[in-house]
Amino acid sequence: MLITQKCQYALRAVFELAQHTDSIPVKTRMIAEAQSIPPRFLENILGQLRRDGIVLSRRGREGGHVLLKSPAQLTVGEVVRSIHPAAVIANCAHLTEGQCPLVAEQIFESLWEQAAQALWEVLDHTTFADLLGRGQSEGDV
Repeated sequence: MLITQKCQYALRAVFELAQHTDSIPVKTRMIAEAQSIPPRFLENILGQLRRDGIVLSRRGREGGHVLLKSPAQLTVGEVVRSIHPAAVIANCAHLTEGQCPLVAEQIFESLWEQAAQALWEVLDHTTFADLLGRGQSEGDV
C-alpha cells in the first residue's frame, strides 16, 4: 500500500487533535502550524474527515475541530480508510481475471494479499491513544 502525502497529513492532523481532547475546538491554523501541513490542503482533509464522522467542526470565533471519538477508540485504520476508501497493495487486483500481463504478478498475488492483511491488522489495532503513549515514552509530546 502506498501511504500518500494526503494520508500522512490526515494522520498527523488527527494525531494533533488527539493531543487536545479537552473538547476545546482546535483551529485549522493551529493544526497546520503544529504539524507543518499546508492550511488549504488541511481544510480539504478535515472536510473529508468530518463527512466520515471522525471530526466535528464548528464555525465561528469559538470554532475549530474536535475528534468525535476518544483517541483510545479511534484507530489509524479508520483514518486511512477515510482518506483512501479502496486502499490496497498495488498489484493486478484492479484487473479482471486473466487480464494481468505479468505471470509473476499472478504468482505473487496471494503474498500481496497476506501482506495487506497484516498491514490492516496493525492499522486497525493501533489507536491514537497508542500513538500518544509512544510519543510520551519517547519524550516527543
